[in-house]
Formats: sequence, structure tokens, C-alpha cells
Amino acid sequence: MTTSENKSLYAPQEPIFPRRVSGFFRRMKWAILVVTLGIYYLTPLIRWDRGPALPDQAVLVDLAGRRFYFFWIEIWPHEFYFVAGLLIMAGLGLFLFTSALGRVWCGYTCPQTVWTDLFILVERWIEGDRNARVRLWNAKWDIRKWRLRLTKWAVWLVISVATGGAWVFYFTDAPTLARDLITFNAHPIAYGTIAVLTATTFLFGGFMREQVCIYMCPWPRIQGAMMDDDTLTVGYRDWRGEPRGKKRSADTGDCIDCMACVNVCPMGIDIRDGQQMECITCALCIDACDDVMGKIGRDRGLIDYLALSDEPAERAGKPPRPIWQHVLRPRTVLYTLLWSLIGFGLVFALFIRADIDLTVEPTRNPTYVTLSDGSVRNSYTLRLRNKHGEPRDFRISLSSDAILRIDLEGTERNIITVPPDASTMQRVYVTARPGDPAAHAAHTDLRFWVEDTANDERAHRDTTFNGKADQ
Repeated sequence: MTTSENKSLYAPQEPIFPRRVSGFFRRMKWAILVVTLGIYYLTPLIRWDRGPALPDQAVLVDLAGRRFYFFWIEIWPHEFYFVAGLLIMAGLGLFLFTSALGRVWCGYTCPQTVWTDLFILVERWIEGDRNARVRLWNAKWDIRKWRLRLTKWAVWLVISVATGGAWVFYFTDAPTLARDLITFNAHPIAYGTIAVLTATTFLFGGFMREQVCIYMCPWPRIQGAMMDDDTLTVGYRDWRGEPRGKKRSADTGDCIDCMACVNVCPMGIDIRDGQQMECITCALCIDACDDVMGKIGRDRGLIDYLALSDEPAERAGKPPRPIWQHVLRPRTVLYTLLWSLIGFGLVFALFIRADIDLTVEPTRNPTYVTLSDGSVRNSYTLRLRNKHGEPRDFRISLSSDAILRIDLEGTERNIITVPPDASTMQRVYVTARPGDPAAHAAHTDLRFWVEDTANDERAHRDTTFNGKADQ
């Protein structure tokens, strides 16, 4: 089988040059951009006094110390269920907002959208609005084109470096790391992480843009399961706009085919073609269309947030149902209840957790040791956690129906000093005398207690004592 020519299976990327637009949704997107980027870049610089022995960075993922600090909250490794709970809440929140309002996450707060908006703002500031950027794209490479492109890329690079630098600040003390980075004394991992994040931000926000949303992000393919006919999403009222015509007459609709909605779209789609996977519901087409409708004296809302279930009523000239009826329906109520229950559970667990903690690990090999006087001894490893910001003395004791003796390795007292915000391993020996029933029973229940001598707070763990059951 022969062919006259070889055709590529992949179409080249078509450059998109969104036009500047003003309106309610554009202003809201600018506000969200400023708030989210402000939080991202400035949060590592916020200080929080936790005492002399603890870091004073408000938000810190301390990998070396195996801690996560968030203002007054401190998460230990064994409390990872808090992080898991937050991730589940984030997933349910995404399901909730998508079910109610479509891809509002993608259109307003997704990092790819936020940084792309920032990069397009820089591009428009340096190269001009849509028509100027189209002309520059088609122009030959001369001194002016090189100057504009290099200037734009330089600003993009500064933003990308700041993005990568801000990220690593979340994992160590920000002022210290900043000084080490400037003096080239930082760890190579820090420089490598910044380089990778700089490159990805530069490429994704500057060059790949909508390609990331269409081909790399899985959410466009999942969102269909979250949406139904009652979901409010950006759409075109074709029953009002069609047939299109430049001049208004009895035979034409409200759409004058000005292409304003297409020219402002960062994804390069035509919303008049119906709902599409590429649409991120940024609503800029609403601002553009409303502006045109206002200029030609026609009603706004030709492109708007709407639900497909309202289409039959609107075609008949009836008003759509109230927004709350679309938002409050069984699916969204279920997501809200699940989200609230998990959030309540996390808050409850956060406030009832103790400031001291204890884990017990019995020695398994051997399970017991027979001493020279016939006594039976078990050994245990206790991990004592002090979540306070100062050293605390912990008293260790045990309770059991049997008469057992407790001894701590390395000290004649039953009190251990645990450093602030740290854990300590302690070997403990429990002994049963030869005549005690526990020395000959297979298992005897016992309970270890740890008591904070400063405030009498207590914690306990249950375990067993192993005896010589075969003798």
C-alpha cells in the first residue's frame, strides 16, 4: 500500500492571543490573582513565636524535624491523618464546586490559570494588545522583535525564579535560606528544586498555556462525571442569538458575529459551539459579550452562567429558575455534608489531642528472659513525645492485676526528661518474681502510664507481659 504523501498525525499548536477585556469577571479574576499570589509569595515570610526551641516561621514543612507547622498548629508524623483529611476535603470541595458551578477552580484559582494570567499581563504590557501581538508574531525577526521578546522572556524568568524560590522557602527557614542562596552556601537540592520549578513555570505559563489544560491535566476528562443538566456553567443562548447577522432584522438574532467572545478566550475556543472540554469557564467571554450588547443596545446575558435544564423554559420566553435551586440539589447537599463532617472531625480531633503521647513496643526476640533468681523479665521500648515548647519531666509507671516491678534503663528513678517538641526512646524492664502467677502465665495484661509532672496530664498504652507458660 502506497501513499502520495506523508501526513503528520499531530497538528501544530495554533498560537492564541487573548484580547484585553474589562468587566465583572475580569475584575474578580484580577482580585483572585492578587490574593492567591500574595499568599503564595508572602506566607513563608510570616513569623510566629513558638518559643526558643521551635522554628518561628508561621507555615513550615520541616522535613528534617518531621513536623508540619501552621501558625499555632503542629502536626507530627503519626498525625498524618490530618493531612489526609485535608486532602479528602480538597477533593470533595472540588467535586462540590464543579457540580454546582462547573470548572470554577480551573477558571479562577488553578495555579496554571493564575500564572498564565500573570504571564499574559506581562506579554500585553510589553508587546501590546491582541492585534499588536499578532502583527509581532507574523513579523520577521528584526532588532525590535528581538528586543520585545527578550524583555518579555526576562520578566517571565524573574517571575519563574521567584515562584521556585518561594516554594523551597516553605521547607526551611526562609530568611536563612535566602541568605544561603545569595551567598551560594545553600544545599544543591535547593538550587535543583528552584531550577526545576523555574523551568516548569516558564514553559507552562509562557509557552504551553492551554496545552497544559487540554492535554496534561486529567480534570477536563473527569469533570463530566461531576456535572449534570442543573450545573451552572458558561454557555451561549443560541435560541436568542441565532441566526447571527451583522445587521439587525426580523430574521436575525442578537449575535452580530463580532468574534469578541472568541478573541478574549485564553483557550482559543468559540463558546457559541456549545459546551466543550477545553472551556475552563473563566467567564471572560461573558464580559466581552455583555460589553458588545451594551454598545448596540441589546439585553446582556447572551453568554452567561446558565443551566441546560432551563433551556426549554427560556426558549418559551419564561424566566430561568432561581440560582439557589440549581446549587441546592441532592448531589451538592451530599458533597457539602461529607465535606462538613470531615472538617468537623478534624477540628474535633485537633482540640482533643493530648500534649504528651506514648507508644510501647515489646521486645519480640526473646519475648522474656529468666533471671538467675528465677524471676521473669520482659523488656519494652517506650517512645515518649513532648509537644510542649519547653522540657518536661515524665513519670513512668504501670498498672496490672499482677505484682510487677518496673525499672528504667540508665536511671534509678522512674522520671525521664524529654526535650521540648521532641520524642525520646526509653528502654523499660518489667519483672515478675518467681512465685507470682504472671511469671508462669502465657500473657498478663498491663498498662503503661506516663504523667507530666508539671500539670499532671496523663497518657497510657496497653500491652501484655509474657511468662513461662510451658514450665
